[in-house]
Amino acid sequence: MRRSVALLGLPLMVMVAGCAPAGSGGPTTPDHRQEAFAQRATEVAEAWRPGPQWRGGYLPMQEPTVLLGDPGFTPDTEAAFRAGWYRQQIDLPSTRPADGTIRFPDGTLTVPLVGAAEAYRQLDQGDPPPCPGRPTGPDRPKSGPTVEPGPDGPVSSSPQTACLPLTVTEVKLGTAPVRTSRGEAQVPAWVFTVAELTAPVARVAVTPGATAAAPEPTAPARPAPEGIVGAQDLEKVDGSTVTYRLGVGACDTGITPLVQERDDVVVVGGSVVPAEGVCTAMLKLEPVTVTLAAPLGARPVLDVLTGAPLRLTAN
Repeated sequence: MRRSVALLGLPLMVMVAGCAPAGSGGPTTPDHRQEAFAQRATEVAEAWRPGPQWRGGYLPMQEPTVLLGDPGFTPDTEAAFRAGWYRQQIDLPSTRPADGTIRFPDGTLTVPLVGAAEAYRQLDQGDPPPCPGRPTGPDRPKSGPTVEPGPDGPVSSSPQTACLPLTVTEVKLGTAPVRTSRGEAQVPAWVFTVAELTAPVARVAVTPGATAAAPEPTAPARPAPEGIVGAQDLEKVDGSTVTYRLGVGACDTGITPLVQERDDVVVVGGSVVPAEGVCTAMLKLEPVTVTLAAPLGARPVLDVLTGAPLRLTAN
């Protein structure tokens, strides 16, 4: 692993992580790709004008469903979580609670909240498709699901069977850590206990009307440089370490993360060696990790191609 750092005038810094195979010269060489990235990243950073809501309102930069700890996923429970398959075993209060307080690193904000029943309606995205092993109703013993026999005999009685929803057994009003335009905040949330998981599932309780709209990105008018690819989303932020996903071609090689770091914004993307000849026209999401010179904090992470701020994917 080789890392080189080039300072292109303060206060910006461009870092290249990893190594790529040498090109054949011209615009496809690593040096030219780095230069092309730096030029476009500078344009994106200098065009960033988020508006007053970015620093004064509540603008979440991740999905409103948050896991509060390690859920102990199996393949089936993870599929149910990602798809939003739930069922309830409790009565959910429909009354709206009093206003709540969001706690940002730089202050607080009082916002109206939705009730638990409304939060559950937002959380639940429907039922899993019919398949062998799905229970006929929500009542089942904790030792295993009640199942219907399949066409070839009884199905397995393991605690998780394909196509099962997650079972909500308790709910309370609490808080959840949410990445926002003002850094990580503690946000009022309805916290659901789920029988099949080892960590609660929180659903942000802030009413939609209290959520600010994301600013329109400003991208350079010219086409993207050859060999430069954009970032799709953030996977993880841990202090100064940032993991994001690049959108690359199925046959691209030499995938290298690129980042330009400034005091107020971070621009990310990557470089690739495009495949020659015929290749499947399919976008592949490639996770990459970079280490910044300072913790990310409240700085937005912008995609070098579109200029859009990246959101944190569901954990």
